[in-house]
Amino acid sequence: MAGKPVLHYFNGRGRMECIRWLLAAAGVEFEEKFIESPEDLEKLRKDGKLIFDQVPMVEIDGMMLVQTRAILNYIATKYDLYGKDVKERALIDMYSEGIVDLSEMILHLVVCPPDQKEAKISMIKDRTKNRYLPAFEKVLKSHGQDYLVGNRLTRVDIHLLELLLYIEEFDSSLLTPFPLLKALKSRLSSLPNVKKFLQPGSQRKPPLDAKQIEEARKIFKF
Repeated sequence: MAGKPVLHYFNGRGRMECIRWLLAAAGVEFEEKFIESPEDLEKLRKDGKLIFDQVPMVEIDGMMLVQTRAILNYIATKYDLYGKDVKERALIDMYSEGIVDLSEMILHLVVCPPDQKEAKISMIKDRTKNRYLPAFEKVLKSHGQDYLVGNRLTRVDIHLLELLLYIEEFDSSLLTPFPLLKALKSRLSSLPNVKKFLQPGSQRKPPLDAKQIEEARKIFKF
């Protein structure tokens, strides 16, 4: 029997958080080995565990997978969260890329230079309420179903829930005009595996604070 997946990353959200979310939603227990110094990262590189010399990296089923999308695709396929056919997978991929676009904007805000922060926040709010959330609200309205694709849970629903919670942290008023997305957030949050992951003490990571950002800068030299 294969052991639990092992996640290699620093102790923060970053690009590993969506992987944590998807594993948790699939009901998969996982272990984490935190990278706490540049030396920890260099050791993984020297041991040949990082094909492109970068993390996140997940040890799973005898493989050492890097590249976030590749890891997510594997998990989603393995646990039947990737649609029933090629058309559904195309929609899942398309919606997921939109989610990534907005998530990356929010993620990068923590390292934005102070003199650019106000403009960045303004742009994120504009894109959120005028481009991305209207698109997902429209998808839900168009088919009247409980999930984005195929009327069943797929990886894109989990990615969207994660994004909606980030938006709520960022500015909760941005969700107000989108009743279908608010209902989706509520439905998904009540799923047993998701509800468990949302509880205090889970492996879900909190927003980055100044100390964590400084630690990440030292490890990844950005």
